[in-house]
Formats: sequence, structure tokens, C-alpha cells
Amino acid sequence: MADISTPNLDYNNMIEAWDINDALMGGTLNMRQLGEQYLPRWVNEERDSYKKRLQVATLLPAYEETIKQNVGRVFASPIKLSDTVPAKLIEFAKDIDLEGTCLDVWAQEFFSIAMQYGLAHALVDYPRINKKVRTKAEENEIGARPYVVMLNPRQIIGWKSKNEGGKVVLTELRIKENIIIDKDNYGQSRIEQIRHIKIGRESIWRQDSENKQWALHEEWETSRKKITLVTLYTKKTGFMRGSPPLLNLALLNIKHWQSQSEQDNILHVARVPILTAFGLEDGAELTIGSSCATKFDDRSCQGLEYVEHSGVSVNAGKESLAELVEQMRLAGAKLLRDQNTSTKSVEQTQEEKMQANSPLFTMASSLEDSLDNILDLMAEWIGLQNDGNVDVITEVELARKTIDATGALAIQSLRQSGDIRDIDAVVAYQRLGLINADMKPEDVIQELKDADPNLLD
Repeated sequence: MADISTPNLDYNNMIEAWDINDALMGGTLNMRQLGEQYLPRWVNEERDSYKKRLQVATLLPAYEETIKQNVGRVFASPIKLSDTVPAKLIEFAKDIDLEGTCLDVWAQEFFSIAMQYGLAHALVDYPRINKKVRTKAEENEIGARPYVVMLNPRQIIGWKSKNEGGKVVLTELRIKENIIIDKDNYGQSRIEQIRHIKIGRESIWRQDSENKQWALHEEWETSRKKITLVTLYTKKTGFMRGSPPLLNLALLNIKHWQSQSEQDNILHVARVPILTAFGLEDGAELTIGSSCATKFDDRSCQGLEYVEHSGVSVNAGKESLAELVEQMRLAGAKLLRDQNTSTKSVEQTQEEKMQANSPLFTMASSLEDSLDNILDLMAEWIGLQNDGNVDVITEVELARKTIDATGALAIQSLRQSGDIRDIDAVVAYQRLGLINADMKPEDVIQELKDADPNLLD
């Protein structure tokens, strides 16, 4: 008998990278709990010694902080809905998930998940309506409205698709969920279930407590004509497949975690000199202390001395850690990058930001598309046409606007002094994005003259 909990092969292929992400995002305490999975025990190392070494190991949060920094760069300013977005959708955006979360806050978490796993999912859903409610007007009266469910990639354990008109579309979706069920006397229990979505039908499957077999718990028909899932990719490897965009940084962070533990252990040994006694007879007692003295008969072949570590391996470990930090910088850990205090022009600074953030800027554009699709699906649920869009204002765009303002003033000064023609000024404004680039410069000039004949004199 087929097991509905069996994941897709593509799902299994993504888990290893996701495990690394989850381990690092859990911080030092989580890494300690995972033990030998990411901090192997040395050959012949006693378990008690390993346990002590593990208890003092600390994680440099390069991966986690880089994720947070990049999310902050994308959401440098609150996202905006265009004026053409229907009023109903603007109202929905104030509570996008029916849990009191506004679209701006929801989108940040959505993008953060995509940055970690390479993809994130959002299901545009609609409450189940009682059969007695038959019209849209009655649905509106009871407050039924579409909402969005954010899904971690780990929850989407299976899917099926087909090609329609050259486009791949979903036909089935299996979602693993955890729900809380209230019991008598204020008790609660957590139940795992699988939600199976098909076009026109939906079902809930739960595992039997005795034989651990999955069985159909509930099933109902829906008005779905398609599966309303929106997927945001930050590193797409195929349909419904992705990989953490900062996986190389994550692997280096794991290596740093291991190397730092070794370095701490070496330092612990090297910091404590070892007292060595020469010529001491077997069974002889030796007392060490500030109020004690030790007597030897032959000074030439007997005595005490402290033996210390040469420090060569300590310096080697220090250099290795520094090299790892540098590699993490190159892999995307901007948080660790030294500040360059050299004087640069505004144009140079802007160009460097554009180059450094171009992959991130592309991800932000994908986020805009995903949010637009979510609003479009919500509009479809209530029979509206959405002609608006979502604008995600990134750090790059904020910097660009500052540059545009400076450039615009320079163009205005040149035009007023007569150093450039009006048509050249319009072309320059178009390149700055201040005037629609699709319009002909001659038409722009004519419109300005029609509005005010003295404007361009």
C-alpha cells in the first residue's frame, strides 16, 4: 500500500543542505546539541574529554548574521503598494495571513526563509465555507476572505506537475503540518498530519497511534481550478527545487566551528606549563608550594623545571582561523568585511554597491514578482482584477535615488545655463529614470510646452 508520507526524490536531495542551514541558524547551543554530527570526536579521545570540549565550543555566527544583513538590505524601506491596487487588497495586506501580520512584516520572513533554503512557498487559501452559505454575498457577511499561508520548504514533501501550453503547473501538493488539539481539563496534544491538495479536492491524512499507518481523516471538494501556490526562488535548481544561495559560506562556517574548537583545545594545553622533575627516586614524595622547599643531593643531574609549549602550532591554528574568516568574507559574509576608509567618489561607491548586490537585487526582483502573484491570486478568489503591483525598495535603490537627485540638479544647471539642449536634458533624465524611458524626447518636450509655453524658453 502506498504511503502518503513518502517524500519526492527531489525533496530528499535537498535535505542535506537544509540540515546544514538549520544547524547554523540554531546558534551555539544547537550546534552543541548536534554533537558529533558537526564536531567529530578525535581518534582515541575519551568521551568525557570530548564532552568537555563540546561544552565550551562557540560558534562564530557568520552565516546567520549574513542572512540577516542581506534581508535588511532588501527591506531598506517599507514595501509599497501602487495606487492601482484595489482597496480590498490594500485592506487584506494589513492582515495578510489572518493572524494579524501585515504584508511588510510577512514578506521579510518569507524572504528570509528563501535566503536560507533557496526557495520558500506561500499558499493562497480560502476558509472552508459551511454548505448553508451558497453565495458570495453570504460569504462576505460572515467575513470569509482569502489569506496567505507561509510554508517552509521542509513542509512540501511531495508534488506532481504537468506541462500546459509550455508552462509547468502543479496538479498535486502534499503538505506536512503540525496542529494543536485541545483535550479535556485544559490539556493539549500536538498532531502531525498531511494535507493533500488536488484540483477540486482536498484531504487530511493522519497517522494511527497504534499501527503508525497513515489513514484518510477527512476529505472535501473545493472550487479550486488550480493549486494556488506561489514559490519564491533565491537559487533555483529546478521546478520546486532550490539550494541555499550561501551554502559555501555555511560549509566554511562549519569548518570554522571545528577549527575553533581545536584551537581552543591547543590554547588550553599551551597555557599551562608542565613541571618536570629530574633525578627523583621512585616513590619519593614531592611537595610544591610557596612555603615548601625541595632538596636534591646532586645539582648536576637532579632538579626541577617547567616545560612549555613552543607555540608553533598555536600560531599555525591562529593563521588558519584568520584564513577561514577571509574565505567567509569572499563567500558572502559582508558583516566580517573590514571597512574601507579610503576616500571615494559618490559614483565609485554606487558602482561598487551595485556590483556587490547585483545577485541580491535579482532576488529582490523575484520577491516583487512573488508578492504580485500572491495579490493576483487573492483578487481572483473574490472576483477582482488587480492592475497594481508591489514595490520592494532595496538599499541599492535608496542609494540610487540619492545619486539621481544629484545628477538631476546637475542636468538642470546645465540646461538653464544653455550648455546642453532641451532634448539632451530629457534623454539624460530618462537615463536617470526620472522620465519614462519609453517616450520619445520630442513628445516629452511638446507635452511640457503644451502645459507651460514658457517652461523651456
